[in-house]
Amino acid sequence: MGIFDRMLWLIAARSLLQHRLRTSLLMAAIGGVTALLVMLTGAYVGIKTTLLVSATTLMSGHVNVAGFYKATASSSAPVVTNYKKVRALVEKEVPQVDYIVQRGRGWAKLVSESATQQAGLGGIDITHEPGFRKVVQVKEGSIDGLTQPNGILIFEAQAKRLSVKVGDTLTIVAPTFRGTNNTLDVTVVAIAADIGMLSSWNTFMNDQGLRQLYQLNDETTGALQIYLKDIEQVKLVQEQLRTVLAREGFGMLDPDPRPFFAKFDGVNRENWTGQRLDVTNWEDETNFVQWIVTALTVLATIVIFALVAIIAVGIMNVMWISIRERTREIGTLRAVGMQRGTVLSMFLAEGSLLGLIGTIVGGIGGVLGSIAVSKAGITLPPSWQFVFFSDHLVITPTLTWVGFSVGFITVAIAGISLIPSFLAARLKPITAMSHVG
Repeated sequence: MGIFDRMLWLIAARSLLQHRLRTSLLMAAIGGVTALLVMLTGAYVGIKTTLLVSATTLMSGHVNVAGFYKATASSSAPVVTNYKKVRALVEKEVPQVDYIVQRGRGWAKLVSESATQQAGLGGIDITHEPGFRKVVQVKEGSIDGLTQPNGILIFEAQAKRLSVKVGDTLTIVAPTFRGTNNTLDVTVVAIAADIGMLSSWNTFMNDQGLRQLYQLNDETTGALQIYLKDIEQVKLVQEQLRTVLAREGFGMLDPDPRPFFAKFDGVNRENWTGQRLDVTNWEDETNFVQWIVTALTVLATIVIFALVAIIAVGIMNVMWISIRERTREIGTLRAVGMQRGTVLSMFLAEGSLLGLIGTIVGGIGGVLGSIAVSKAGITLPPSWQFVFFSDHLVITPTLTWVGFSVGFITVAIAGISLIPSFLAARLKPITAMSHVG
């Protein structure tokens, strides 16, 4: 008889039924740990997805075609000239593209009647931004107000700091790319809910208004943000674009996995003039998000192993107690001819069956609990909102992670069962049968 013998599994099932109380307590513990692991991995997926969606909507596309224009060798502007030609080339050569948006880029001082604040400016054409409306939750005003040439959207914390409301006027003061200062009066058309650290320095204004502020023509933009049908194709598309653009005669910057604002000093030191394009991906432009994801991964791994270690100690102790209680039974089985390997398989099957049933129940409970928590809309503390780019907890259990949780804990419990099962198999029949208590 081997581990795959039906009789062994039947014996294991009957043994678990015979000791209902102990079995119920163990299954409850295993199920609880599995449910907790499912919810933990669901929270990890939910937070990671929120980070990715928020970052790739507000600050970066999946892939970006940006660059610098240098009128002189020592000064540069983060713009793409003749961007419509570049966009047409991307649409023609890259079938993986879902949609493309163009964004102006700037950094300026926002001035209200009572306060000032430095902020990043995103020039946006809201009529062609399908993802923006899904991520930005407007609390006051209307996002459609960004169709106005002088419209600007700010976030709640910024509105509080500047003491403004919808309909108030702000003055934007910014140095143009030609080296002169310019000002523009804009109207607050919308105030949006904060999105963590992303909303602490970002604002969005009508694209034509930004062009007026920086004195740019209609053929110039800050960056083309490219969104793909499959984000896993990012690296492939990035290399493909570099090859296509270089082939078409565009000057290219050397690959540099940093956000555009960290490249000014290096570009200004290079001895060239004119336009050079830069192809980056979302990880380059929002590398701080990767730090958060890495920290979450490490934390989740530590918690997972801690949970498994706790349940492992409990399972081993209970199985040792079970073997001690059934010592005479084991001796009798060995005396009537059951081999050591079969005894080992019998206890291993019992542990595996216990783990499988417990984890399946726990997995289902974890999914239901995740759905309930997400629907409850639990508000996160302000410090967590700042890091996770969300004001409430989002738990997204996936089939992959639920399967991993069930499989991982089941295999772990089966492995843990090997130790007491091996001890049971080594018992000598005479010694076991004469055991008392």
